[in-house]
Amino acid sequence: MRLTDFWDRMDQVLGPAYARSWAHDVVLPPLGMTAEQAIASGMDTKDVWRAVCATTEVPGVLR
Repeated sequence: MRLTDFWDRMDQVLGPAYARSWAHDVVLPPLGMTAEQAIASGMDTKDVWRAVCATTEVPGVLR
């Protein structure tokens, strides 16, 4: 998954005004770090997205 696709999906799920803040502040239990930290560490965005899906109620069409 490209990084732009990840952020597009985050915007769709959490809203463009909240997605970046959420990714900065919320620790994803499956990863033990925030989405922002995981991406910065080089983790595959597909794995980060899966952790977001496990932590939030993401509609099936976006999973």
